[in-house]
Amino acid sequence: MFTPYYRPRRLRRNENIRRMVRETHLSVDDLIFPLFVTEGKNVKNPIHSMPGNFQWSIDLLVEEVKEVHRLGIPAIILFGIPDHKDPVGSDAMNDEGIIQRAVKAIKDAVPEMYVITDVCFCEYTDHGHCGAVVDGDVDNDSTLEMLGNQVLTHARAGADMVAPSGMMDGMVGAIREALDDNGFEKIPIMSYAAKYASAFYGPFRDAAESAPQFGDRRSYQMDPSNAREALYEVDLDVNEGADIIMVKPALSYLDVIRRVRERIELPVAAYNVSGEFSMVKAAAQQGWIDEKRVTLEILTSIKRAGADLILTYHAKDAARWLAEL
Repeated sequence: MFTPYYRPRRLRRNENIRRMVRETHLSVDDLIFPLFVTEGKNVKNPIHSMPGNFQWSIDLLVEEVKEVHRLGIPAIILFGIPDHKDPVGSDAMNDEGIIQRAVKAIKDAVPEMYVITDVCFCEYTDHGHCGAVVDGDVDNDSTLEMLGNQVLTHARAGADMVAPSGMMDGMVGAIREALDDNGFEKIPIMSYAAKYASAFYGPFRDAAESAPQFGDRRSYQMDPSNAREALYEVDLDVNEGADIIMVKPALSYLDVIRRVRERIELPVAAYNVSGEFSMVKAAAQQGWIDEKRVTLEILTSIKRAGADLILTYHAKDAARWLAEL
């Protein structure tokens, strides 16, 4: 009978040795929790396609952020749902807009929370696209000027970081210039550098009420078949002054996360998006999977692929589970 000389199982025999040789460590410090804010008072609208997530009015959003802070989650990212939408997303560029007031309220109540703002126009325009529409198409260069105006309102409100997500060519450079020229050179940019035109965004569009009213976003978001193009996008954003590079979505793009990690020295973020979250929730509700184990395995896989930061709707649950380990 053959007796193995090499026995990898020696380092798997009990939990202590498994902990000691574990290569990838998931921590609450890795997590960023997305939140949706809407107008009104005492509003907590359930997002039915994203169980456990809500549209919050600012007063209740502040209480939710206090809970997020108690769980040790260091950062949130905010998405706004205004009462009024128009062709250019005016509320997004208003110092008294929904996001701007939310940032001020959070920083007043929970100054320790690191507040990131999504920078885009899809939630604010009546057509649901990510910028100004001219002759039936999103006009790239006029949108850049709008993005500069938008980030300045976020900076004045007290945002700690801005995160442009519209995939406009030159968006990072335009935003960096706007911030620097107006005394906000200390505010970092987390760029959605490789954002794919993915089918996994459906529940988010319910939550943010941001589905396009015509066409789709494939003329500016990336083709899911492409990986080399992602590296080109990343190089452009790094050269324009991005401080953190994001890949979105995460699970179907672990290979892209790995390639980006090997390409750059900057921190890499990955967005564990709404469709990825909702599939886990739905399967768990059916009793088909162990939600805790699957969720932590997914988040660990994103970290193992090379992400330093993970934006995820699982953040609160993950923080509680990690505290139990």
